[in-house]
Amino acid sequence: MQVLLVKDVPGIGKAGQTKNVADGHARNYLLPRGLAVLATQSAVKQADALKLAAAKREAESLQEAQMLANTLNAIQLDFRVKAGANDRLFGAVTAADIAERLDKDHKIRIDKRKIELDHPIKDLGKRGVPIKLHPEVTAHVQVLIEREAQAD
Repeated sequence: MQVLLVKDVPGIGKAGQTKNVADGHARNYLLPRGLAVLATQSAVKQADALKLAAAKREAESLQEAQMLANTLNAIQLDFRVKAGANDRLFGAVTAADIAERLDKDHKIRIDKRKIELDHPIKDLGKRGVPIKLHPEVTAHVQVLIEREAQAD
């Protein structure tokens, strides 16, 4: 029986594919669970239209991510923090701090989970922080951490 897969089915195929499966498997497993529909001409046309729309959305998403990456690559964020001996910070600069500063200073909203810091920054200095905007696009924001001026 020809079926059009609605969802990914391990061992059979991915969503949108037309597969020839045993009649019993289709009637007793795939169709009742909503994993597939009968592969009629209209169902196949509808699946093709959905694939085209998904591809168009993906291309637009990629283009938006690349434009945002170009903007982010030109940004440097300056943090003035208290630091002790050996240029170690009292506290740390986290992904949440970077996301908040991007929003406050540049009006760019980035989810803190997209900022790829292995661990919070605890030292003075300048470093590039990667931000994963899209599976194919990663931007790098420069973060400069300087010692806060001492008030005597």
